[in-house]
Amino acid sequence: MLYTLLCYNDEAMTSAWTSEEEAAVMARLDGVHRKWAAHFGPVARLMPTSAATTFRKDEQVVLDGPYAETKEQLLGFYLVEVEGLDMALQIARDLGEANPGGAYEIRPVMLYSPGTEAPR
Repeated sequence: MLYTLLCYNDEAMTSAWTSEEEAAVMARLDGVHRKWAAHFGPVARLMPTSAATTFRKDEQVVLDGPYAETKEQLLGFYLVEVEGLDMALQIARDLGEANPGGAYEIRPVMLYSPGTEAPR
């Protein structure tokens, strides 16, 4: 089953990391990535929310910035193919130990790619 692991964190905190702190987190995440590589699909790290643009459907308005005004921002995501929610949760726990703060939202994916059959 496909799941997305949506990585939320306080962008002000992660942007304040020193290059050494950033490198340490990335090294820990690399270890988790290697451990679960067989289950990983695309992984993306999003640019800062200051680079985001929002299109509000109801008002037909384009705004600078992210859609939600929250303390924690969506910083990236993983697409993983696993046996079930328990395995997705274990990957999220491993990622959480490597990357302090914030949260991982785990959401099943119903449609992988329009026009193609989703992997099972």
